[in-house]
Amino acid sequence: MENRTRILECAKDLFYARGYDAVGVQEIADRAGITKPTLYYYFGSKLGLLKAVLEEGLSEFRRMLSQVMDAGLGIQETLYRTAAAYCAFFEKDRKYYMMFMSLFYSARENEAYQAVRPYVMEFYRASVSIFERASGQLGNMRGRQEQFAIGFIGTINHFLLLEFEREEAATGGTPRIGEEQIRSVVGQFMYGIFS
Repeated sequence: MENRTRILECAKDLFYARGYDAVGVQEIADRAGITKPTLYYYFGSKLGLLKAVLEEGLSEFRRMLSQVMDAGLGIQETLYRTAAAYCAFFEKDRKYYMMFMSLFYSARENEAYQAVRPYVMEFYRASVSIFERASGQLGNMRGRQEQFAIGFIGTINHFLLLEFEREEAATGGTPRIGEEQIRSVVGQFMYGIFS
């Protein structure tokens, strides 16, 4: 494994396990088996390293969301495929997903929050656009598309976090989330919109 990839993996694992602020550059360098100057050569700073971890980890998820947005499907199928993309992202690398979520819930002036915020807002805007495009199917949105987007993202994120906790406690393993589970969560969300 090349140095850059090893540094990214070690940083991700440490940020997941202990949080961004609790991990120092020297610890990352030691874990990766490199020197601090090597880390600085590739990333410039700890923040530069975090930004690279985020960009690298989110590239596939962004591609999946883009495909869903471009498919031109009805609201329920679009929400299902969006939820399925979140689930695939989670299942591919749960440590990364959990790290990403924790960064968003850090202090607002923290550099980790500032680094993750643009991605969270990008995903939020994508969700808002789903509901804006579905106004013909859902009726007059009257500004509720933002509330629906927040509710949908929150539902999916909490489902994944709690499903992981439940499955890990029950089996000690990483959950496999099936199509039926995803459709059920989306169906429950849609029921809330129409009721």
